Amino acid sequence: MAQPAATLPLRLYGALGRVLSGPALARTDKKLTAAGISDERLAERRGWATQARPHGSLIWVHAASVGESLSALPLISRFIEDHAVLVTSGTGTSARIMADRLPEGAIHQFAPIDTAPAVRAFFDHWRPDLGVFVESELWPRLILDAEARNIPLALVNARMSDRSLVSWSRVPATARRVLSAFRLIVTQNAETCDGLRPFVSGTTKLCTGTNLKTATPAPSANASALADWQGLLVDRPAWTASSTHPGEDGPILEAHQRLLQSVPNALCILIPRHPERGPGIAELAASHGLRAARRGAGHTLSSETQVYVADTIGETGLWYRAAPVVFLAGSFGDAGGHNPWEPIGCGAALLFGPKVPNAAADYAALTDLGAARQVDGAPSLATAVADLLRSPKALRDMRDAAEGATGEADKMADALSADLIDLIRHTNGG
Repeated sequence: MAQPAATLPLRLYGALGRVLSGPALARTDKKLTAAGISDERLAERRGWATQARPHGSLIWVHAASVGESLSALPLISRFIEDHAVLVTSGTGTSARIMADRLPEGAIHQFAPIDTAPAVRAFFDHWRPDLGVFVESELWPRLILDAEARNIPLALVNARMSDRSLVSWSRVPATARRVLSAFRLIVTQNAETCDGLRPFVSGTTKLCTGTNLKTATPAPSANASALADWQGLLVDRPAWTASSTHPGEDGPILEAHQRLLQSVPNALCILIPRHPERGPGIAELAASHGLRAARRGAGHTLSSETQVYVADTIGETGLWYRAAPVVFLAGSFGDAGGHNPWEPIGCGAALLFGPKVPNAAADYAALTDLGAARQVDGAPSLATAVADLLRSPKALRDMRDAAEGATGEADKMADALSADLIDLIRHTNGG
């Protein structure tokens, strides 16, 4: 069937792509090289694959960066059971994290730049049987060329800001042309669903789902290291303050000072969002009169340690399990709040601050279930931690609620993955 003609904005977009592709590639090459990506892999941005296409059906999942890639993991882990999986993203950080978190057999490549030669080379090699775009990473040529090749497309976990929806409304014909290439669009919330409805054709199934991050696989923990730390903490009431940003460490350390008045041997495991901040946090702890040790410096835990700065990468799952009273930072300042489902997935009792607009619905749902509790500052944080450390029943109730929440999230991911795989069957006449 002939494809609808491109709108004027799409034609202009294509023309600009031809002119600006060289500078754009040079800029992304520089960023990827700075992130430690090999010269060989830079070819992927030009559509040239650096791995062979697996035999059989291939599901292609496209995500912008780290957050979107992680939110796609629940689907990827289900796809890989019966299909080959290709994951594309655009940043060096997402490539490193995917190398650690992707299930065995899944392939990561950098997404091709959105120009005709790169996109053509990408599709000629990979020939996906299904394309799944995550959240709001929409590249017109990639989408429309997939449609032209009769590759079924889905947009999942869709999230559009008011600003993005206003931008689409200024070019409604172009918005309809791009979004109607998707056979299925599943939004995170009703607001996005309603906002997209004017731009979606009747052949596209548009519906509201839930945030895929609710089913994100929990970060792993080395079994031997976890057993060692559980032994070290058997007589030490411990809590974790995770993903802290500048300005949040002070209130957390103040909360721990208050906690020590009622739980004298308590330990705070403090995980900075950026590990390079570890030395400064240890100094800040000392200025609060607290004895600190640093994981990044090879310090071991002693009976005198009051704050253990976990300034390493890839061990978050260890601390969530070893000290499962978790305050998730990014919620006292302007960071907007981090994904609460990672600590919940580890069975932690979750505490959080009042500033979580990035995931407000998730925090509200978890609070309603009894798996999370909001605190407003150092005094209430100290009180909440003390309540959980001194009451095994209160801690057990919150952890049981967390387990129930992850069970519901898994059911949602099962249903969505089945709907997506059905798109392949329908395209192939099955």
